[in-house]
Amino acid sequence: MSIPKTYNPRETEDKWYKYWLDKKFFRSVPDEREPYTIVIPPPNVTGVLHMGHMLNNTIQDVLIRRARMQGKNACWVPGTDHASIATEAKVVALLKEQGIEKKDVSREEFLNYAYEWKDKYGGIILKQLEKLGASCDWDRTRFTMEDDLSEAVIDTFIHLYKKGWIYRGIRMVNWDPKGQTAVSDEEVVRKEVNQKLYYIRYYIVDPAQGYPDHVIVATTRPETIMADTAICINPNDTRFEFLKGKQVNIPLINRKIPVIQDDYVDMEFGTGCLKVTPAHDLNDYELGLRHKLSVIDILNDDGTLNEKAQILVGEDRFAARKKIHLMLEEAGNLEKLEDYKSQIGFSERTDAAIEPKLSMQWFCKMSEMSGPALDYVLNGEIKLIPDKFINTYKHWMENVKDWCISRQLWWGQRIPAWYNAKGEWVVAKTESEAYEEFKKQFPDSDFTQIRQDDDVVDTWFSSWLWPISVFDGFKDPDNADINYYYPTNDLVTAPEILFFWVARMIMAGHEFRGEVPFRNVYLTGIVRDKQGRKMSKSLGNSPDPIGLIEKYGADGVRVGMLLCSPAGNDLMFDESYCEQGRNFANKVWNAFRLVKGWEVDPALSNSNQQAINWFESAFNQSLIEIEDNYKQYRLSEALMGIYKLVWDDFCAWYLEMIKPAYQQPIDQETYKITVDYFERILKLLHPLMPFLSEELWHDDLFAQRGEMECCIVAAYPVAGKIDAALVHDINIIKQVISEIRNIRNTKQISPKEALSLKIKVNSEISYQDYFTIVSRLANITEPEFVKEPVAGAGTFIAGKDEFFVPLENNIDPAVEKLRIEKEIEYLNGFLRVVEAKLSNERFVQNAKPEVVDIERQKKEDALSKLKILEAGLKTLSAF
Repeated sequence: MSIPKTYNPRETEDKWYKYWLDKKFFRSVPDEREPYTIVIPPPNVTGVLHMGHMLNNTIQDVLIRRARMQGKNACWVPGTDHASIATEAKVVALLKEQGIEKKDVSREEFLNYAYEWKDKYGGIILKQLEKLGASCDWDRTRFTMEDDLSEAVIDTFIHLYKKGWIYRGIRMVNWDPKGQTAVSDEEVVRKEVNQKLYYIRYYIVDPAQGYPDHVIVATTRPETIMADTAICINPNDTRFEFLKGKQVNIPLINRKIPVIQDDYVDMEFGTGCLKVTPAHDLNDYELGLRHKLSVIDILNDDGTLNEKAQILVGEDRFAARKKIHLMLEEAGNLEKLEDYKSQIGFSERTDAAIEPKLSMQWFCKMSEMSGPALDYVLNGEIKLIPDKFINTYKHWMENVKDWCISRQLWWGQRIPAWYNAKGEWVVAKTESEAYEEFKKQFPDSDFTQIRQDDDVVDTWFSSWLWPISVFDGFKDPDNADINYYYPTNDLVTAPEILFFWVARMIMAGHEFRGEVPFRNVYLTGIVRDKQGRKMSKSLGNSPDPIGLIEKYGADGVRVGMLLCSPAGNDLMFDESYCEQGRNFANKVWNAFRLVKGWEVDPALSNSNQQAINWFESAFNQSLIEIEDNYKQYRLSEALMGIYKLVWDDFCAWYLEMIKPAYQQPIDQETYKITVDYFERILKLLHPLMPFLSEELWHDDLFAQRGEMECCIVAAYPVAGKIDAALVHDINIIKQVISEIRNIRNTKQISPKEALSLKIKVNSEISYQDYFTIVSRLANITEPEFVKEPVAGAGTFIAGKDEFFVPLENNIDPAVEKLRIEKEIEYLNGFLRVVEAKLSNERFVQNAKPEVVDIERQKKEDALSKLKILEAGLKTLSAF
């Protein structure tokens, strides 16, 4: 078939993705092959594709496609997370637009609205992943609130409760006033915020004569003074001896509170006096427990002030702050105001400022599960890539806190706890089972009317079961899928969820399967713009991924993402990388057109055997390095290895070496082998550039393909033998050709003008063997071998050998002398660095022997080149 002049990604992508789907190439069922499994980090049903998803899913698809081509049974399980807080917020906002308040509908009605929203919007991101080329087994798509997965969550809750690892109690939690729910520590984002430090006068009850009648307290939260239950000083602070045993009046409401003493107070911070507000600060709460202080909660769940505040009831906390500022000023209680910066916690989901709040919640003990989960990583059963995250993981696991798992929402798995009229409660899966539990535990109580807990479990309490539940490992712990696909192989995710998702999945894997859930965790970096800023909608610095795909093609974007994405390090993204990816696709396309356009003459003999043998070795050598990078999860380096092999070795050198003269045919053997090389290259490219490779794979340049003989399942290349001596010699020949071309460009000599070449050989290379290649690519006459340097010539060194291109009147001795002197100066500096290394005993003793040998070889090569250059300088002095 004829091949278009330009590559059209849009037509190619739609065509081949549909073909792969229709022929079930992504489908996986257990068989006799080695499984290779990835479960997708389930994106929120509220989500649309962003640059982080692009990076994460490109990496997963590369790994899956490569494994599939290696003959493994590759299974990539897709799905979405119900995202309790985010989705509920979307549905609440949608209802408000319709004039409906959440409080005015029943739970069942609200869930109907939520499912309608999910059915309409929840699959958008998965459809967008298809545009990227994601080869997920879409028949296996799961959702964290499917019936089976939800049942697994409830069973897990009951299991852990019966073990004593889930309990209910009043604790200080992170409260999201916008979502009106508790959130875990890991869902709180700390941000530095510009604030004001308010210096407030608290007047002393019955002040001692001769001493101040007030004490000054500094706070950033004047709106909470009505919840104060003490003023605290350090017992060692001599400045406040007069306060011991005293009481003070809270400004504006004149409620008396005691002055207490505790070493916790930092004498250097603020004024040295601390207002203690146990209901609204975690540290104050701990302080209050020690001193048996009362707890006064003045905030409603939505962040407005309640009746206990006595003033500004119903006002939002931040509006109240502004008004109290004015009220304190008018009352004479405001000493001064200062600008102040501090870290404030914000809800990851709603971006509302977190409010510390005492609340009755459900908690899961983590200490019992964290030990085994830590051991798996420390003993190497699970590898974190890069391993720099191991210490961070270790620190978190050794200092883990109990997990607040209850959320004051309706969207999610409802907590299986049941209450009677007296507030007594049992944990049970169904209402009928709850009745039976009440009979056993509270036989004398009235349990004729019981109700289920209104709260749902944290979203992460369902997604920590993901690698097991997607294979129905809770529904049937011994089913064919779970036994075949689990443990999974690789997990690709972001470092920021290492603890509250990855670590918890490891805990769940140990608790419910007695083994790890995955073998390797590839941690991607954050996608940043070229200025180093994290990409976000608010900054307007994040491009639309679908727009990038439409502009540069999916393959171009995939290559662009991987060009700048070292594992665990932030990705400094620039759209130019996608342009580079598109240019690479065009390079492959044009190289294919070149080869396809050659005419073959069966009568011609093969004159390209050296070039053919060299590329065979160069391909195998590159493939070994590429595969080593894959094994080390250095995907960016693997891509660069493929990029250089294709662009440089194949296109820039091999094709130029074998290319027939203009309008001349090529011999059949060279053509056949070149087509075979192109086929191997397409296989190597496929995991990275699936659409382009599949399109070219089916061209009639190759043997007739059957409908299932696609590149997606072609056998991945395996490295063969390497002729190291040939690779070395051709590298020298390439350098010779480049230097001759450089002389032409510098002296502005036409490429059509043949140049003579004289060689002073100091090595074992037989240059006669490579004359055909040098002549064809550099346009030189038969070379001449000399014993001495040639005067009046352009000179250069390749390896250990000296080359002279006679230029007659085209050479300027002064310029040439200056060039050689600069090269000598550089080599002398290079030698000093190498000799400093070799004279360092610590380096020689501690470095690997091969590293030391390399440095010694560098020294010998530099000395050899210096000798040659100095001889050339002497020759020039004759001019």
